Amino acid sequence: MSCCDLAAVGQLGKAGIMASDCEPALNQAESRNPTLERYLGALREAKNDSEQFAALLLVTKAVKAGDIDAKTRRRIFDAVGFTFPNRLLTTKEAPDGCPDHVLRALGVALLACFCSDPELATHPQVLNKIPILSTFLTARGDPDDAARRSMIDDTYQCLTAVAGTPRGPRHLIAGGTVSALCQAYLGHGYGFDQALALLVGLLAAAETQCWKEAEPDLLAVLRGLSEDFQKAEDASKFELCQLLPLFLPPATVPPECYRDLQAGLARILGSKLSSWQRNPALKLAARLAHACGSDWIPVGSSGSKFLALLVNLACVEVRLALEETGTEVKEDVVTACYALMELGIQECTRCEQSLLKEPQKVQLVSIMKEAIGAVIHYLLQVGPEKQKEPFVFASVRILGAWLAEETSSLRKEVCQLLPFLVRYAKTLYEEAEEANDLSQQVATLAISPTTPGSTWPGDALRLLLPGWCHLTVEDGPREILIKEGAPSLLCKYFLQQWELTSPGHDTSVLPDSVEIGLQTCCHIFLNLVVTAPGLIKRDACFTSLMNTLMASLPSLVQQQGRLLLAANVATLGLLMARLLSTSPALQGTPASRGFFAAAILFLSQSHVARPTSGSDQAVLALSPDYEGIWADLQELWFLGMQAFTGCVPLLPWLAPAALRSRWPQELLQLLGSVSPNSVKPEMVAAYQGVLVELARANRLCREAMRLQAGEETASHYRMAALEQCLSEP
Repeated sequence: MSCCDLAAVGQLGKAGIMASDCEPALNQAESRNPTLERYLGALREAKNDSEQFAALLLVTKAVKAGDIDAKTRRRIFDAVGFTFPNRLLTTKEAPDGCPDHVLRALGVALLACFCSDPELATHPQVLNKIPILSTFLTARGDPDDAARRSMIDDTYQCLTAVAGTPRGPRHLIAGGTVSALCQAYLGHGYGFDQALALLVGLLAAAETQCWKEAEPDLLAVLRGLSEDFQKAEDASKFELCQLLPLFLPPATVPPECYRDLQAGLARILGSKLSSWQRNPALKLAARLAHACGSDWIPVGSSGSKFLALLVNLACVEVRLALEETGTEVKEDVVTACYALMELGIQECTRCEQSLLKEPQKVQLVSIMKEAIGAVIHYLLQVGPEKQKEPFVFASVRILGAWLAEETSSLRKEVCQLLPFLVRYAKTLYEEAEEANDLSQQVATLAISPTTPGSTWPGDALRLLLPGWCHLTVEDGPREILIKEGAPSLLCKYFLQQWELTSPGHDTSVLPDSVEIGLQTCCHIFLNLVVTAPGLIKRDACFTSLMNTLMASLPSLVQQQGRLLLAANVATLGLLMARLLSTSPALQGTPASRGFFAAAILFLSQSHVARPTSGSDQAVLALSPDYEGIWADLQELWFLGMQAFTGCVPLLPWLAPAALRSRWPQELLQLLGSVSPNSVKPEMVAAYQGVLVELARANRLCREAMRLQAGEETASHYRMAALEQCLSEP
């Protein structure tokens, strides 16, 4: 059989490929063409490869391209089967005068014909050819060889057909197709545009798996696309804007791509454009902001101007979309703009190494304030039927980011919106699974092509906690929050989140946001303890909260790396104990004794005596565990000392318990071993407050302090109140 005959047989695959798009309906007479039937019979009865070749050649003469429907194609497959194509794909012997790849080309052509049938595209005999087919994409050869080009087209046809099946992407990834496609695209040989199109489909279907299997190759494609994007001067730069977000890795973008991506975006966004040209650029910038923060923007004048331009454009887009009632909102674009506004908020509040200069910050805060006003305007119009829409969640998120840093402006509008925010947070809290789904929908809306990162928590309440922490300090907003039932909701939320950190749960897999959320809840409760003590006494939810704090602190103070959370729990519990001192749960029960023992442990281990060179006397210094976080801890520690002092006269059993812990003796011993000059006045006042109350409350405490040279130590530190108390019988 000649090479020309083989080429003719190969056209059978083309017929199948073309027919897969249009599927012309054959009437009964055509489908039972006697000549075709006779040739198919010969194909079925062929005893060797030569006879099969001859029969296939006759079949190609009996049908025309475009005249093979699915039914006829299936009958051809039934006659040929997979054995013959399998041999064609693996043989290395071609007829005289034909290139060595011609048999493989015929085998691929037959597979392409069969793969037009979705059922055959998932056949194990097709799936196990994926590794072989993938190698054809990068095989070397004459780029002008028609047979080779035909084989490449057929290979893409097969792989695309598999990718279109439900489990196809997974099979392609496992078969090494992603790496082969990347190399085919980077080689810019024949069909490289098909490689890119198939890569886009696989990334959209299974981003995480693609990156896991072929990260180096995908990064090489990203670098290539980034360079093309930076150099593009024609309409292709807008097409690349739409492609590039799909090729950004789930974790972080490699720094070597920063310059090209930023330069390309600066060129686009700095020009006067229509919305269809500008919007993909904003979405790409949002993806970069979500993945890299501001790291991809260069330091210096050009970078600060670019960031200011980004935030400015985002705010304008938000206002145009949300201020006019009845306007159709392009939710994916506005959500991308929200991400850019968050970047602006972060940079405007950064004190060190900010990209922005102070005048730029002032200007951007003013612009963002107007955009946030538009967000509030939009949320005020959201009815119950829209509360579960992802765009509402995204809008609440950007408002939460703003309120976390700024509550003094737009105060009237914020207070007006607070009832909605409480109801919204309560709705999503009570339907936590839907909230998680909403978070993912928001991510797919504009920021990430698949799953969200840790910066997109799955509940609205966590987004609002920082802002509510600020608002509970102010009388007006606090009264609204209390009236709408926010404290009760926060207690339930705290208890639910606390369960995630309790024994039996693997805390190592919890995102940091859970612990941060618990700490922020504690800060809100601290504000309420100070500003609304009556609420703490009358609302039963705070009794449940107190019981949880008492039960949890003993184990919490023993856990490495959780000192800041322990400080919050201890201080909050001590302040609440002052208000709930008549509660039966605080009358020397095992839980209350365990809590105060743990609180003493937290308060007593903060400072140690540290020797100094060249001096016989040590100095008072922070203990190693406290030293690194003292800036965040010290306010809680001093407040905790003050709260403990207030609890001593209210709980008669507490002073004897403190004596048994040896805290007063060890405290006096510590003060006696260090130089008084090394102890700051505020520390002296805190220590004296505790020692005085313990001495006043219990005679045995006074005696123990005297035995520990308490009067002498009080004199050295000018603790007049303690000195006087110890001098009394």
